[in-house]
Amino acid sequence: MKTKLIFVRHAEAEGNLKRIFHGWTDGDITEKGHVQAKLVAERLKDFQIDLLYSSSMKRTISTAKYISDIKNIPIIRTDKLKEINGGDWEGKNWDQLPHLWPEEYGTWENSPHKHRMPNGETMEDFQKRLIGEIDYIIGNNKGRNICIVTHGTAIRSLMCYFLHCDLDEMIKIKWYDNTSITIIEHEKDRFNILLEGDASHLGKEYSTIENQEWWDEYIKKYDNINGKREA
Repeated sequence: MKTKLIFVRHAEAEGNLKRIFHGWTDGDITEKGHVQAKLVAERLKDFQIDLLYSSSMKRTISTAKYISDIKNIPIIRTDKLKEINGGDWEGKNWDQLPHLWPEEYGTWENSPHKHRMPNGETMEDFQKRLIGEIDYIIGNNKGRNICIVTHGTAIRSLMCYFLHCDLDEMIKIKWYDNTSITIIEHEKDRFNILLEGDASHLGKEYSTIENQEWWDEYIKKYDNINGKREA
């Protein structure tokens, strides 16, 4: 019996716009975020969606509300789909992090499987929390199509699980744009990726990451890492 998971990263939030770390910091979506959320809801209008789950954070709930309205289905909220708990990183500008926590920032950038947020979650514990909730959702909704609105780091760490690879492969998983869509099919304990990080409904105008300075440098690094993997 096939179960389909339709993951949506939340729309652009205050932390994304201002480049401030928001894990459990509960900021809402921006003006552009509302446009993005409307666009992704319109894209999903003709998708078969039986259930709609969302992280309990404001930015995910605000995004899910657009999908809920267009599909006329309720939002099921869960704390277990929240973003990683950033501990002392919460509310800090991204530019500050490598200076304040050089070791931890190094693992975040280069060895995320080893990462431990100062006074927050480890990446390993974070992934276990997410996997437990995804397995619970699948187990209780076999054969159904489930939309899940969650966070960027959450989707990256879960992709390792869906690809049946270890968490140390997370460095090779690309960051997906706000309101990107990833579709996973589950059957007989196996996951099949049908769509990965697709944000074509945004175009360049409404993209978040493609209009930020850090993105071009990140793509060069990402291509280098994956080029080495394929060599």
